[in-house]
Amino acid sequence: MAERDAVRRAGPARQRPDPAGKHYEEEEEEDALPDSDALPDSDDEVDLDKPRPIQIVLAHEDDHNFELDEEALEKILLQEHIKDLNIVVVSVAGAFRKGKSFLLDFMLRYMYNRTSPCWIGGNTEPLTGFTWRGGCERETTGIQIWSEVFVIDKPNGTKVAVLLMDTQGAFDSQSTIKDCATVFALSTMTSSVQVYNLSQNIQEDDLQHLQTLMFLIRDWSYPYEHAYGLEGGKKFLEKRLQVKQNQHEELQNVRKHIHSCFSNLGCFLLPHPGLKVATNPNFDGRLNDIDEDFKKELRNLVPLLLAPENLVEKEISGSKVTCRDLVEYFKAYIKIYQGEELPHPKSMLQATAEANNLAAVAGAKDLYSKGMEQVCGGDKPYIAPSDLERKHQDFRESAVRQFRSVKKMGGEEFCRRYQEQLEVEIDEIYANFVKHNDGKNIFYAARTPATLFAVMFAMYITSGLTGFLGMNSIATLCNLVLGMALISFCTWAYVKYSGEFREVGTAIDQIAEAIWEQVLKPMSDNLMEDHMRQSVKNSIKAGLTEQVSHHARLKTD
Repeated sequence: MAERDAVRRAGPARQRPDPAGKHYEEEEEEDALPDSDALPDSDDEVDLDKPRPIQIVLAHEDDHNFELDEEALEKILLQEHIKDLNIVVVSVAGAFRKGKSFLLDFMLRYMYNRTSPCWIGGNTEPLTGFTWRGGCERETTGIQIWSEVFVIDKPNGTKVAVLLMDTQGAFDSQSTIKDCATVFALSTMTSSVQVYNLSQNIQEDDLQHLQTLMFLIRDWSYPYEHAYGLEGGKKFLEKRLQVKQNQHEELQNVRKHIHSCFSNLGCFLLPHPGLKVATNPNFDGRLNDIDEDFKKELRNLVPLLLAPENLVEKEISGSKVTCRDLVEYFKAYIKIYQGEELPHPKSMLQATAEANNLAAVAGAKDLYSKGMEQVCGGDKPYIAPSDLERKHQDFRESAVRQFRSVKKMGGEEFCRRYQEQLEVEIDEIYANFVKHNDGKNIFYAARTPATLFAVMFAMYITSGLTGFLGMNSIATLCNLVLGMALISFCTWAYVKYSGEFREVGTAIDQIAEAIWEQVLKPMSDNLMEDHMRQSVKNSIKAGLTEQVSHHARLKTD
């Protein structure tokens, strides 16, 4: 489900809550851009210990293109305690300088203090969280999310993850129509609650660009016609969506199709926050500067979106979306918006089907990996290769069954490709588990030094014999190989001791393994086979001799 909106006002100061939900203020010059701590670059490491807005979709103004910061997104959404939880994504969209980040900061106050009846804060407390300021220049670019994902217990006993998303304002002087449409579409396709922020009224172009569920009409100036809040908004929206005889056919079609596109529509009428908010360049979000009517309606609006009983989990094709799934959807959607033209609906459907299947692959792979970790991961003891192979087959079948059981888009043939991809990736993971398990085998770990010692011993004996027989060139060659083996052994020992030059140590391990597999192991196998064959022959001979002796004694008796 999708919904959008917000209210964003003046104020040059930037503030952010700390992890405990307390707030502090950072001073900066008026009109200064947010510092690097407030708006980290894509190359910066995401610090999850200090909650803050994180840029996940980067806007490149020179070529009007967008880039997904996959590393930042994965670090936030793939945390162990939330990655398998169903996700609620609350996003705010609309024109620039209309208060989207301002509204999101009140949502943050609610999330950090939702158990308190005074969650809206103190009268002299500056507003913190997503960066915002007054004036006519935009503040947010691309798409940002709050780095802390809130885990909420719903009334039915299930836990969900709640993510807050802020978007670049539309229709500013630096953005093209494609830029605005791309940001709007990305946030709508990935959100479950899209709040569409409008000023004073709903215009025809707002209906034509509609991809939302809730309209938030800020600065509502006609409370005598429709009262502030949800009920007044509902009546107003019904009136605006009426189909009339004298309307143009296109406008009639828009209204007819809106109800078929969304499960329900909402509208909330929010009063103007007051002249101090609009005209004071030093406004920093303190409640004592905001009109009482605005604060009253804000106390109704935010719980309407974020109270546990009102949370709307993200669904695609009838299936709930987890945090891990959302990462795949972001990756798929960003690709189709990186061209020069806006994608066709067919491309968007294809991208959704691709992300849907990739999310199923990721879930199945995680099931397989967790199972194998319980068998041979971490500090688990060495397991016999045959037992490991059997466990691998069991978990592999379970992972494939889970993939098949997940509701997916694209049809049987389309999904089969992703099942084959899953099987290939599972086999690659299994190969890594085999190496990890072999590393726990003391004999396997000693294979490299044992092989090098065997080479040195063989070369030493061969060198001595060939030198004694006058075959000096062969003896010299053997001495050269012996020296190389000795140097390799010393180098390998240093690498294992110091942890440096790991690539050199890996190369020595590979060479030693090749010598073992191609030379020493076949020789030892042949020797063992000959020894076993000779042992069997000797046993048979001893048995026959014993029988002959026994018969001879019987005849004598």
